[in-house]
Amino acid sequence: MFENAYKDGLDPNRWRTLFVVAIAQLMVVLDSSIVNIAIPSATKDLGISVANRQWIITAYTLAFGSLLLLGGRIGDYMGRKKIFLVGLIGFATASALGGIASTQHLLFAARALQGVFGALLAPAALAIISVTFTIPKERAKAFGVIGAISGGGAAIGLILGGTLTEYFSWRWCLGVNVPIAIVAAILAIKFVHESKATGNNTYDIPGVLTATAGLFSLTYGFNQAATHGWGDGHTVGFLVAAVVLLMSFVAIEKRVANPLMPLRVVTERNRGGSYLGSLIVGAGLFSMFLFLGLYLQMILGYSPLKSGFAFLPFTAGIIVFAGIASALLPKVGPKPLMVPGLIAAGIGLLLLTRITPLTSYTTHVLPALFIMSSGMALVFIPLTTTSLHAVSNHDTGVASAMINTSQQIGGSLGTALLNTVAATATTTYIATHKTMGKSLQPFAMTHGFTTAFTVSAGLLFVGAIVLALFINIGKEAVVETEGVVVH
Repeated sequence: MFENAYKDGLDPNRWRTLFVVAIAQLMVVLDSSIVNIAIPSATKDLGISVANRQWIITAYTLAFGSLLLLGGRIGDYMGRKKIFLVGLIGFATASALGGIASTQHLLFAARALQGVFGALLAPAALAIISVTFTIPKERAKAFGVIGAISGGGAAIGLILGGTLTEYFSWRWCLGVNVPIAIVAAILAIKFVHESKATGNNTYDIPGVLTATAGLFSLTYGFNQAATHGWGDGHTVGFLVAAVVLLMSFVAIEKRVANPLMPLRVVTERNRGGSYLGSLIVGAGLFSMFLFLGLYLQMILGYSPLKSGFAFLPFTAGIIVFAGIASALLPKVGPKPLMVPGLIAAGIGLLLLTRITPLTSYTTHVLPALFIMSSGMALVFIPLTTTSLHAVSNHDTGVASAMINTSQQIGGSLGTALLNTVAATATTTYIATHKTMGKSLQPFAMTHGFTTAFTVSAGLLFVGAIVLALFINIGKEAVVETEGVVVH
């Protein structure tokens, strides 16, 4: 709770707090895409094999995805500002270690450490926003800023990563986090106020162990599926273990007095639907950056920097429509924004299925990026709001963690599923078009990408149906303080 109550019940530094949290959120979002650009250079510099190259990404996602729930609970109990600062400094330290790594194993370890501190930082950041902004219109604006960063930051990361890699070194793609984190930490000390959950703050150790192990197994199983196939023994083993562990986790949470993830957080209709929708959206959208980036560089011959700039319209669209979504949310409610938004994003992905090695960026990629960005901006902001609808101050951290957890698991699932879809489609195309000669390979690869885009669009349409069925709060519910009280 806040140590001092304010005369009007409002934190006078709340907009400065938003600025600080926005810096931290941008750093975490940038890190995912900026490192993607650095992978080829890092692989060559450190002698990383093709088989091990995936660990530059996987080491981070495994730690981040499996520890988010625990990170959210630690922030609730120990103090969100305190854990926010720990996450910032730890993330900066891990980034510095990765930037100076002399071997592939040190780089992988640094990336895993980034994931650990990211799992502390991300839920604390959203929880701070939720308890700081209690006026509905202000909260909508605050989540609009965070949503714009979450949606557009990945494209900014591609541009920044391309610039740093081409003109400096891939190491700066990690090192750039250090000054950002230091500035955010200094500002947080001054402007962010402490808040924590009240009541019984004992830790649910069995829940921690089963949730962490279950999420690790699930994330790792999806990763194995992407590289070795769904029928691989390791893939099946880890996915089965994940199901057993997560079922055990649910059983434990029903019985313990102070659960790691209270079932009341996910069984509320709107929050549960939001998490499920977030998982499906993550599965459908995350792969867009992957396959479109490969198309631009491998088929159209773009450089890393040019490829990064090619995503700039997506970022611009997110920023513009995030402002529109923030303004409309208190007036129309979440569902009229989210459902049409996902349908529009799905249509944008379907437009990408028209690309070939002979089509141009301007005619076939650019319109799709604008349509997708406008649609996703209408989803990100309301989805964050409905994910925290009516949550108590005691559960704000874990509810915030669930947003990130669902997106992370969705992204892992989508990458595994769509990698398999793309590879299978490419192989089939090669087998049935052997007479094409030298043009066979680029056409086959592009066919794999477009098949993946088709499935991605289908996932977004499914997400629209899920949100249409689950979300039943209107603008009246959105303009409530939603149970969050500033003490």
